[in-house]
Amino acid sequence: MTYSFSDLDIVFSSPAMGSISCNGEGIGDITFSRSNDMSAHDVGADSRVMTSKNVAKNGTVTLNIQQTSPLANWLVRYVNYVENASSSAFTGLTITASSRVMARQHTAFGCSPQKMPDAAYAQQGARRAFAFLAEMIEEEVA
Repeated sequence: MTYSFSDLDIVFSSPAMGSISCNGEGIGDITFSRSNDMSAHDVGADSRVMTSKNVAKNGTVTLNIQQTSPLANWLVRYVNYVENASSSAFTGLTITASSRVMARQHTAFGCSPQKMPDAAYAQQGARRAFAFLAEMIEEEVA
């Protein structure tokens, strides 16, 4: 099987600002990361193990994007919008990444910006790291 980042379709969708989709343009990478372990062990004095199941699906989506890309501009506008919008609009973003080759899709629901990413102006262009907290991250295989 061959892997190519250009086979990845990414869509950002907001009820307030519409959506933007890209096919890898200007993106260095995207990472979906759940925040919690799914299980934990408690070991008793008699060495018996009690397993606790905790399938919390919240987490973080982090994108490293070229600072000159249309997506970076859209995300800056989005972060500026939610900073000043009502709290009901704050978690309105959905991020979906679909890989045609791997037949895999990640969807992050209820996303809110962790902070406005750092911005650097230098001799050479750079990437900006946008981090979003997600209420739920799902992964599906077709």
